[in-house]
Amino acid sequence: MKVIRAFLLLSLLSALFIPAGWAGSDDVYVARVDGIITPSTADFIVGAIKKAEEGRAQAIVIELDTPGGLDLSMRIIIKEILRSPVPVIVYVSPSGARAASAGAFITIAAHVAAMAPGTNIGAAHPVQMGGGEMDEEMAKKVENDAAAYIRGLAERRGRNAKWAEKAVRKSVSITAKEAAKLKVIDLVADDFDDLLAKVDGRVLETGAGKITLKTKAAATVEVEMTFRDKILKVITNPTIAYMLLLLGMAGLYFELSTPGAILPGVLGGISLILAFYAFQALPINIAGLLLIILGALFFVLELQVASHGLLTAAGIVAMLLGSLMLIDSPAPFLQISLSAIIGVTAATAAFFILIVGAAIRAHRRQPTTGREGLIGLTAVAKTPLKPDGQIFLRGELWNATCEEAVELGGKVEITEVNGLTLHVKKLPQEARTTG
Repeated sequence: MKVIRAFLLLSLLSALFIPAGWAGSDDVYVARVDGIITPSTADFIVGAIKKAEEGRAQAIVIELDTPGGLDLSMRIIIKEILRSPVPVIVYVSPSGARAASAGAFITIAAHVAAMAPGTNIGAAHPVQMGGGEMDEEMAKKVENDAAAYIRGLAERRGRNAKWAEKAVRKSVSITAKEAAKLKVIDLVADDFDDLLAKVDGRVLETGAGKITLKTKAAATVEVEMTFRDKILKVITNPTIAYMLLLLGMAGLYFELSTPGAILPGVLGGISLILAFYAFQALPINIAGLLLIILGALFFVLELQVASHGLLTAAGIVAMLLGSLMLIDSPAPFLQISLSAIIGVTAATAAFFILIVGAAIRAHRRQPTTGREGLIGLTAVAKTPLKPDGQIFLRGELWNATCEEAVELGGKVEITEVNGLTLHVKKLPQEARTTG
């Protein structure tokens, strides 16, 4: 009994002298997300929430500006928000920012949803992100799943579930002011300080139970992206991934065509690995990828086969079509820049056309070395040719034969090389000697 009484007394003292709630510090962590929601974005946000948890922060604010992103990455972020013992505040900012598509889901899932004036939220209709075409039945299933998901999140947070479902089914979008009026979000804050002042004193239900926010005078801790996160964010941009693919193929081609160069092969290999890593996070159309590879193959074959430009033309068409088909999604933020496609295709075609043109000109050019280089040159007869004799050419005496008689000192032109004997024809006396 004494042990029990001592335990109860200790618990009472803890309740009196230890502040209630999760927070153990006055810090508010801040993580800024700008761009497409990808696996690297999910890693960054999950890592930021865990850092805030380790620091026993008052809350973590995710400043969000996104056109949307991948469904799987979005769900990873939302699971972490729902589990988090630290209150997660999603603040759509600055003015002009948006929380579209996946961003709308993340905002509605937050413990506190806030927006800056001049921002918007919505347009959450799901698009195909996994490659391939969806039939009508499958598209309906995906839509129903997304609608049920966002409705459940809104109901859990006490927000407008009817509008949230409409954002999925009808792709509607509203301003910050309208979102606050319709109770889609909790508040509109002019800036970060205004946000901290307005959420101060709110009681929230988190993974650690009910927590009362004390943010009015809180210190802020910036959570920066690691070097790894920054690299992954860059390479998962569809246009960057596309450029890495082409650079990788070009590097390997130059390494194979000039063995021992090393640098092109190293850079090409690294670029290809990064490109294929990025493709794991993007809805890649295999047919588009194969067309790009086929186009590159046509360009290489043009250097080996005299197709008079047909293989180059086929390569341009294949690469252009493959580039347009590479990303299998109607979402604009997942499309490769059209200017990049045209520019890269034109540059690649011009490069190979110049090489092919130079090769053709080299084949047509009169040889200047070896036996073939002697044909067409003029020489001087050092003995009479009747029909055989000797001629002087390039400081050397050659045996020669001519169908016409040539007197000593006469000019001749080499027409054929037969072993060590030159076949020549007689030239008029005014012909210029090059021998």
